[in-house]
Amino acid sequence: MCKLLLYSFTIYLHSLAERLESKRNYNYTKYHPMEEIYKWMEDVERGNPELVSSSVYGLTFEERNITLLKLGLENPEGREKKAIWMDCGIHAREWIAPAFCQWFVKEILQSYKTNEKLTEMLQNLDMYVTPVVNVDGYMFTWTNESNRLWRKSRSLPPSDCGCRGVDLNRNFNANWGTVGVSYNCCDNTYCGTSPVSEPEAKAVTDFVGSRLNQILCFLTIHSSGQLILLPYGHPEISAPNYDELVAVGKEAAAEMKKVHGMDYTVGTSPQVLYKNSGSSRDWARLVGIPFSYTFELRDKGEFGHLLPEDQIQPACEEAYAGALSIITFVHDKAFNNVTTVPNAAVTTVTGITTVTGVAITIWSTIMAFSLTTGVLM
Repeated sequence: MCKLLLYSFTIYLHSLAERLESKRNYNYTKYHPMEEIYKWMEDVERGNPELVSSSVYGLTFEERNITLLKLGLENPEGREKKAIWMDCGIHAREWIAPAFCQWFVKEILQSYKTNEKLTEMLQNLDMYVTPVVNVDGYMFTWTNESNRLWRKSRSLPPSDCGCRGVDLNRNFNANWGTVGVSYNCCDNTYCGTSPVSEPEAKAVTDFVGSRLNQILCFLTIHSSGQLILLPYGHPEISAPNYDELVAVGKEAAAEMKKVHGMDYTVGTSPQVLYKNSGSSRDWARLVGIPFSYTFELRDKGEFGHLLPEDQIQPACEEAYAGALSIITFVHDKAFNNVTTVPNAAVTTVTGITTVTGVAITIWSTIMAFSLTTGVLM
């Protein structure tokens, strides 16, 4: 019996040593290929079973796993939990985005036991974090230098075109195909043959769509430009809670500036960047998730999507401050009845005044129908 106990204890110590060694060896200030990210996810789950679990919720075009980490603690009162969604790496070349998702998980793991507020939030919220959505494209950018700036997925083209891949952030069913897209499969903003034609977009849509009564906030991480974007990408549509989204976004930008002095601009994509349609951010708000943002991380053009590794840490530190600011507000509004913007915005959409998502949904359906059928309005 004593030998058995000693053997079990030895195995435990060996396992603990392996987990500690893995944590020490993983460098969060370096970019990692997909194989290392998969291994990191396994190590994080194995080393933190009380907080972390994983789930494969889809397959890419090339049949690779799309995997998320779920961070959450049991609610001590048995109350129903809500959730936060975060995804990174929907555009293959934006390496700082997956680096941030890994950094975000690291920060949660290192601080939740000593941070009472974070513990409270993890007891009330599950955080679904996908480090890389576009796994095929991300892996392609690691193959050689000439492929480093590949943006799209790696799906096969239509029969009448010869270029692979779809811009996954133009493939969601939110005013799909209306503005800021291309129907030429060789262009970087090619939106696909139909809404949610791509398995990666379908995986996100199915997982999030089955939890709409649970998910309060949708954060999708990109680069570059130092922006916090809110719905919608279509210039003639405004979110019903536009004022609140702006206020919460500006508070996040203020928190980000405190870290390293970097300015992040807040607004809709047409206001501060360009018009677009079919984004995951817009889809999330359109289906009823009240808070939906795109983070465009560093920088403002000097390096673009080739952000040097020596900027990973500062970029992730400021992004963490911004994300945590939004998540904290969303949590406190849901569970502590705290709000800094009590009145939803009344917006006018092509002559329709609305305080709900109904008119927006109708307009989205009409616009999508008109373009896909060739009936222009």
